[in-house]
Amino acid sequence: MSIFKLNGLRLSRLIIAGANELTANKQSVDAMNVFPVPDGDTGTNMSLTVLAAARESEKNSSLRVDEVSKLAAGGALRGARGNSGVITSQLFRGFSKGLEGLEEASVTDLALALEKGVQTAYKAVMKPKEGTILTVARACAEAAARLSLETEDIEVFLKGVIEYGHEVLAKTPDMLPVLKQAGVVDAGGRGLLYVLEGALNQINYEGPISVAEPSKTENTDYATLASIENQEITFGYCTEFFINVHQPDDAMVQMLKSYLGTIGDSIVCVSDEEIIKIHVHTDHPGLAIEKALSIGSLSGLKIDNMREQHTNRIDFTVKTPAKVKVAEKIQVEEKKVEQLQKAIGFVSISAGRGLSDIFKNLGVDVIIEGGQTMNPSTEDILNAIDQINAENIIILPNNKNIILAAEQAVDLCESKKLFVVPTRSVPEGISAMFCNAEGLGAEEMTEAMKEAIQAVSTVSVTYAVRDTCFGDKEIAEGDILGMLNDEITVVAKNVSEGTKEVLKQAVTEDNEMISIYYGSDVTEEDAQEIADFIKENYPDCEVETQKGDQPLYFYIISVE
Repeated sequence: MSIFKLNGLRLSRLIIAGANELTANKQSVDAMNVFPVPDGDTGTNMSLTVLAAARESEKNSSLRVDEVSKLAAGGALRGARGNSGVITSQLFRGFSKGLEGLEEASVTDLALALEKGVQTAYKAVMKPKEGTILTVARACAEAAARLSLETEDIEVFLKGVIEYGHEVLAKTPDMLPVLKQAGVVDAGGRGLLYVLEGALNQINYEGPISVAEPSKTENTDYATLASIENQEITFGYCTEFFINVHQPDDAMVQMLKSYLGTIGDSIVCVSDEEIIKIHVHTDHPGLAIEKALSIGSLSGLKIDNMREQHTNRIDFTVKTPAKVKVAEKIQVEEKKVEQLQKAIGFVSISAGRGLSDIFKNLGVDVIIEGGQTMNPSTEDILNAIDQINAENIIILPNNKNIILAAEQAVDLCESKKLFVVPTRSVPEGISAMFCNAEGLGAEEMTEAMKEAIQAVSTVSVTYAVRDTCFGDKEIAEGDILGMLNDEITVVAKNVSEGTKEVLKQAVTEDNEMISIYYGSDVTEEDAQEIADFIKENYPDCEVETQKGDQPLYFYIISVE
């Protein structure tokens, strides 16, 4: 059956089908990652991002393509994880802008929307590289523009777009030498084509379609991780819903945040033009719902009993205080909030209790558990920001794959002024926090932090997750990898040997301080052996050893 127009219902089905196809193939996309270290994984990050878009589009009751695409873009923006996920979310964002004002979309409309998506994604990346997802996305948009002049059939149009996308994907190793060395095409580009292939496979399907569920290891409530201590559950019920209200203003959103802060934590309160999204951990879901109902109607209600680790029905007949008393409580809490407001707050991403304690002692307000293998989403970062009573917030991503998600949070947050210091490692983040001094304004402190991290070299020691060839190095699964500032410089057979070799490359006569953070799989005795090696070979350097307790990385070492 030929299809010449997409309405909102059909577009929603195609987005869901694309998300499901990528989710089914995410492991094959993960396997294309060039770097053989434990990573956030392109396929997993893209899958979680597109699933977030699909869940939002699934909630639509509209037949308009502009309304459905706007919902999907909002879901992708807040659910974006890792650089690949952020770029994907920007493709959704631009695509949505390209469909503004349209009830239905023709091939011409879709071609223009794809081009708008590519333009938006390129603008989001400071230094775009060819041979990446951006190249494949641009190729798809170019094919779409050409095909829109040749056919009005959306199925024929989509087939042609995908075929040309694969042609260009096959050429990505010639554009990026690291892809050719590893013998793979670009993972992000392949992930994007899986989304389009899923849509094509379901183009003529008329029945209902549901969003796939991620595996248990991925279906983590990351918002619960956005706190310094998450080993104990303070509030029992994870409560989520949407408030349907026309054009919510900042005062309304801030009032909700203040109130939710009196009954729970892990608060997300973000608004669009027609909805307010609420996420809160509380012992009294009924109170949160009662407050929301005073503003608008509810949809998407979900309550999980986190202590029992499964969804339960909640008895909403619990006695609640009179509305007057609730209002009085809000006023009291808002007064407390005003009194306790800080000039500058700090959010840091960290993995490992020891490293998190270090950041806490240096003045970080909220620590998001994450890093390699667990890249927090933009919404996780927004959630952390909401927990801090400060007008200005400085964010330390501490991982190159989280910087774009942090920068995207800046664009989405309207209630506070955000600053991102582009820290690529934990040592850079720790060095930045030493700039935390009274009397500095947020902009001045951000610049001081950016300058401070330039003096830091990061040594990290981990293991290879697969066989590969990287540069002139043959790497076997299980080999120990020594990295200097994210570049693999040493391949060894044991941790001690690899660590010492990469330190020889990292330490120069200009260095004065070396800090060793040892991981959860390293003993204190083993760490002391590395410290003794440094003292013996670099007597002019001060050495400090601390238990970072980080997973995956045997050592993270700061050389300054």
